Amino acid sequence: MSYIILKNVNLIYDLQNEFKIKDVILKNNKINNSLINNKKIHALKNINLEIKEGDRIGIIGHNGAGKSSFLKLVAGIYPPTTGNISVNGRIACLFELATGFEMEATGWDNIFLRGLMLGETPKSISKKAKEIAEFSELGEYLNIPVKYYSSGMFVRLAFSISTAIEPEILLLDEVVAAGDAAFLKKAQKRMLELIDNVKILIFVTHDMNSLNKFCNKCIWLDNGEIKMIGKTDEVSQIYIKRSIY
Repeated sequence: MSYIILKNVNLIYDLQNEFKIKDVILKNNKINNSLINNKKIHALKNINLEIKEGDRIGIIGHNGAGKSSFLKLVAGIYPPTTGNISVNGRIACLFELATGFEMEATGWDNIFLRGLMLGETPKSISKKAKEIAEFSELGEYLNIPVKYYSSGMFVRLAFSISTAIEPEILLLDEVVAAGDAAFLKKAQKRMLELIDNVKILIFVTHDMNSLNKFCNKCIWLDNGEIKMIGKTDEVSQIYIKRSIY
């Protein structure tokens, strides 16, 4: 049984050591400690949520509302600062596609590395490597380090690997643009197949048509908090009205 349960979850980014030079070279080149010490972002606030099999959750909200942070939290990229999160089910992430890649390694090596990171065993990813390579259409380029790839080639490879596993939970951030028109059509077909087959979908989007097409529930995030949760058409209509006025 796949599920995602969040209890009193808060996510706070501590940016004390990630300040910019322009922020600290002030007043005779002395470091302004108040600027450094205040650099914290409360990305998600007191989130209580239970997502079950069959849920197709759309996440909406303005930029900075906490949508991407929510995906990263569920994916395990960031642990909660406080509270608890329980996730049961194999996850596929179609965002942050570069995570887990070794830029000095070849395309073939990265198929194995990324596959293992996504939960495949050495045996299972070995069986899928040829199919992943064929889907990517990168041919001989798989024999060279990925640091020499164009951005389009890199996304092709990352998408091909990420969608080759058989997840129970799919985390999706908008539609991935992955190359020329022919490849994009093939990528969209595979994405639709994934959406149809997973037990839980969490879909961050600004497109209300896609929201209503793929999701049966909607969460409106605002300033890191759940503003509203309910049926997609009801939540999206209120969100649009309040965004306009």
